[in-house]
Amino acid sequence: MYTFSSKLKTFSFVLMIVGILGIGYGFLTAPKTTADVEAILKAEEHHGGGHEANATAHDAHGTSTEHTAPAAGHDAKASAEHTEHLEHVLHQLQNKPWAALYVACLFFMLIALGALAFYAIQQVAQAGWSPVLFRVMQGITAYLLPGSIILFVLLLLSGLHFNHLFVWMKDGVTEVGHKNYDHLIAGKSGYLNFAFWIIRAAIFIAGWNLYRYLSRKNCLAQDEASDNSFYKKNFKISAAFLVFFIVTESIMSWDWIMSVDPHWFSTLFGWYVFASFFVSGITAISMVTLYLKSKGYLPNVNSSHIHDLSKFMFGISVFWTYLWFSQFMLIWYSNIPEEVTYFKTRIEHFNLPFFGAVVMNFVFPFLVLINTDFKRITWIIVMAGIVILLGHYVDFFNMIMPATVGDQWFIGIPEIASVLFFFGLFIFVVFNALTKAPLEPKRNPFIEESKHFHY
Repeated sequence: MYTFSSKLKTFSFVLMIVGILGIGYGFLTAPKTTADVEAILKAEEHHGGGHEANATAHDAHGTSTEHTAPAAGHDAKASAEHTEHLEHVLHQLQNKPWAALYVACLFFMLIALGALAFYAIQQVAQAGWSPVLFRVMQGITAYLLPGSIILFVLLLLSGLHFNHLFVWMKDGVTEVGHKNYDHLIAGKSGYLNFAFWIIRAAIFIAGWNLYRYLSRKNCLAQDEASDNSFYKKNFKISAAFLVFFIVTESIMSWDWIMSVDPHWFSTLFGWYVFASFFVSGITAISMVTLYLKSKGYLPNVNSSHIHDLSKFMFGISVFWTYLWFSQFMLIWYSNIPEEVTYFKTRIEHFNLPFFGAVVMNFVFPFLVLINTDFKRITWIIVMAGIVILLGHYVDFFNMIMPATVGDQWFIGIPEIASVLFFFGLFIFVVFNALTKAPLEPKRNPFIEESKHFHY
């Protein structure tokens, strides 16, 4: 049985406490009024850090000394535009701690979901190499319940207008004649409405957690059974889950990620999001396995198991890149304004994280893991795994931030604190779950094959 070390437990609590303090700081220091925003913009302009949009707004406000005083009507119009701009930036800066929290919460929850999908695939494929890793996978998927509950609360708070993450939730956005009316969003209101949206979220989360609960229950029961009946049950429910998963995962990606920018859409988006969190889940399995091995656990996990996990890390990284390029190239080449604006925004205002994600998620793992021998060397796998996980956090950052905070983004205390909090919670939940059962299944039909797996 695995024992959760006091040092690791303390480390997880420290991360959570520091994270909570940083998250609280982010909310407390967010601007409350347009006057606060104006002071921030003036300070940025004074230090040469103002954005082009801010400078334009100040010019429109008549602060330039190169022009003569505008006519009264023009001055009133410029003043209204300036006020509108300040309100827009206020919403962006108020969104910043919410968006940081949302990105980190979503990312860690999806790591657990990716591990669950990988586990279900192993069950349905009747894989002979992986049963010695099942308890590790189940430990990681334990985070799905608390992670998805926190995410659901954040979704509810968005619907209750605690933030402006989802512009289609604004008051009057579907009402003709209202100042917030948007005919494109109004046309999608049959699908994008809060009641239907939150019901879908509840169904998805309940379905994923139900499968996680039943599959683990059957796996533990199989250890004490005299036949393979519980294994067969797991096979059937895993096959049903994968059908449910592939549908709900795509809809989830539209609902929770793509809808932050409801004017844009991509038919590849569901697959793209899947590839990102699937490789993250597999990487987490590899990292936890290597940690347990380093502490003397999992004696039957050998270098061939690690090699296979590394092959999946390598292969799905290439798959993610294929989807990234396919989505980018087709939209950029066609140059349809309502589609290409998605990438134009990211290239102009998120240049470093946008192209940095490609380096971290493709170039680095490709060069490091393409060598067969490197796929068995612990420090190389850990290094590649850290870069892959950070890279896919940046990938989710790129998906959410441009539509929620615009050009007001930067990696600050709210972003770092949110990652620290959910990382600490992830460590605590996962390693606590690993203490609840033996780290190796006893009566899985393929357990002996898995113990003697060599490649």
